[in-house]
Amino acid sequence: MLASERHPDTDRRLGLLLAAVAGAVNAGGFLAVGVYTSHMTGIVSSVADELVLGRLGTVAAGLGALLAFTAGAACTAWMVGHARLDPRLATGLRGRRSPYRGPLLLQAALMLVFGLLGARIDGLHPLSVPLTVLLLAFMMGLQNALVSKVSQSQIRTTHMTGVITDLGIELGKLLVWHRRGTPEQSRVRANRRRLRLHAGLLGSFFGGGVLGAWGFARFGFSAVLPLALGLAWLALAARAPGPREATA
Repeated sequence: MLASERHPDTDRRLGLLLAAVAGAVNAGGFLAVGVYTSHMTGIVSSVADELVLGRLGTVAAGLGALLAFTAGAACTAWMVGHARLDPRLATGLRGRRSPYRGPLLLQAALMLVFGLLGARIDGLHPLSVPLTVLLLAFMMGLQNALVSKVSQSQIRTTHMTGVITDLGIELGKLLVWHRRGTPEQSRVRANRRRLRLHAGLLGSFFGGGVLGAWGFARFGFSAVLPLALGLAWLALAARAPGPREATA
């Protein structure tokens, strides 16, 4: 599923799966740590607001989350680049190789740490922000960059603003009324594949959020453990890469 030579439906399935993971971590994580960590727009706006109000502690916390998200995205690019240079770093079960395996395994490992030790590390505050928040933001940056690279920036899974915008665009195209006799080349046509994709991503993110919130409310930090194990299996079971991998 993580190989570079993929059918578009494979990208769609991977995107839907990881959107559900992001929704679960974002919504459930909010119940655990009180912060939404999967998108940076609100955090950047909050930093600006708090800076004007002189609340420098909150500014530092927002900048810490922003740096963690950025570091996660950079980490994905670094790991994928090294995996392409050294195929041994991309080898999984039965010799299957994918340069995207490393970031997914790292995310799974960090989710295990979060699930097993979240309650203990929540009191640690490097960069003036709880370590759990930094961990979640790093994971979301890691995942968003991973899916962006796998899909060649066609799919985002950790924030829904762009997804909903694209969904609205395709819905608008779908509702365009053409007069009889309108030339074929002048007709506005919706991309139904993209419409289904973005509707699916939104639904997966929301569904994951509901399950994540329920899981965190009922089981606390350990609710992410099944997600971590699922991501680890996905990474290790990824099939061998196709011929376009070196250029993706």
